[in-house]
Amino acid sequence: MSKLVKLKKGFDINLAGKAALELADFASAQTFAIKPTDFLGIQRPKVLVNEGDTVKAGTPILFDKAMDQVKYVAPVSGEIVEVKRGEKRKLLEIKILADKETTFEDLGKIDLGKVDRDTLKAKLAESGVWPNLIQRPYGIVANPDDTPKAIFISAFDSNPLAPDYGFTLQGEEQYFQAGLDALAKLTDGKVHLNVDGSKNVPAIFANAKGVEINKFSGPHPAGNVGVQIHHLDPINKGELAWTISPVGVVQIGKLVLNGVFDASKVIAVTGSELTKTGYVKTVTGASVSSFVKGNLNSGHVRVISGNVLTGEKISLEGYMGFYHNQVTVIPEGDYEEFLGWIKPTTSKLSFHKAIGMFSFMNKGEFKVDTNTHGEERPFVVSGVFEKVLPMDILPTYLFKAIIAEDFDEMEELGLYEIVEEDVALCEFVDPSKNELQELVRSGIELLMYS
Repeated sequence: MSKLVKLKKGFDINLAGKAALELADFASAQTFAIKPTDFLGIQRPKVLVNEGDTVKAGTPILFDKAMDQVKYVAPVSGEIVEVKRGEKRKLLEIKILADKETTFEDLGKIDLGKVDRDTLKAKLAESGVWPNLIQRPYGIVANPDDTPKAIFISAFDSNPLAPDYGFTLQGEEQYFQAGLDALAKLTDGKVHLNVDGSKNVPAIFANAKGVEINKFSGPHPAGNVGVQIHHLDPINKGELAWTISPVGVVQIGKLVLNGVFDASKVIAVTGSELTKTGYVKTVTGASVSSFVKGNLNSGHVRVISGNVLTGEKISLEGYMGFYHNQVTVIPEGDYEEFLGWIKPTTSKLSFHKAIGMFSFMNKGEFKVDTNTHGEERPFVVSGVFEKVLPMDILPTYLFKAIIAEDFDEMEELGLYEIVEEDVALCEFVDPSKNELQELVRSGIELLMYS
């Protein structure tokens, strides 16, 4: 039975630099990259290509020796121009110089009426679309040998400057439905499609069949799939659930109906430091230089693949992450400020409305930078985390349990239910300036590998 969930806890961060709902005239990216660091859970990556090789979209270029049935494939056709490694030969990225016209590997269409579950899993794993499926707990790429109790899709993103899926997925209705039909065969439970209950639901989601449509309303993090799972069907020790984005569902649908790995998508180019924002059609792993260079208000900026809370800092020549559907550019904040938070102002965004701050008087958009306005301090119990995390857990004590490496307490206090994005807002409002997302990942890895 569908549910309506109204959340009160949270905080909406209203930033300047939103993308208007129209395709902007940006130059096309020329190079693309697959970054193993995007895929949490990869232990022993094995490269299948060499510099100078030519590939098609869908050609396997990488796999994990610990889960070798899952292939990571080229998003475009072209030439492998660099296999970049870091310290101790850690694989950082595989770069591809794209052809002018993309050619695809013929992976074969899938008849969902005839295919069984194991065959479907093998097909999805070989084709390159499988990494879209993320396992909870731990937030790692799902294992095809497992069967989840349910699959969850968040059909809206409540992060700052996030893209509008109703706009970016226009014209993809048949692929989205085909993807949902495929997902239904992967679980004995339900496929939950969670929509924004505070707005008109886009037709692509409202008309979806074979799923349970649930409505969520409230401030961020209402759009986080972890929060939605908590209110629909919480994960207990020993249970598995899978999540996937609407973009990932469309990729699966294109494989089912067309027999190709089609990684094309519409992304949002956002941020206060861009002279022009908007949406652009590109491909997973695109170089951001074509969207950013020559489009900056200043030269001292932070370029982020993703949103300002959970995204990855990249260079002006960097590449978008596999799971990211937006690029954000904001001012760099590497400066010291006289009087700091004491100085009266209406231009600073503040959850706490601290003394000397009058940001609550500003009802418009905020232009923020990366400055934390203070260094890391002793971890204090302030009660602020509970105000922004709409989950029935005790985040302060969970964080302390991770610091203490208390395995029993971590499990009992809810670490199985969260990943980094679920505590990103806690990190934003933390008066002690702790790296809480990094802390949560360290706790997850303690549980995974203990």
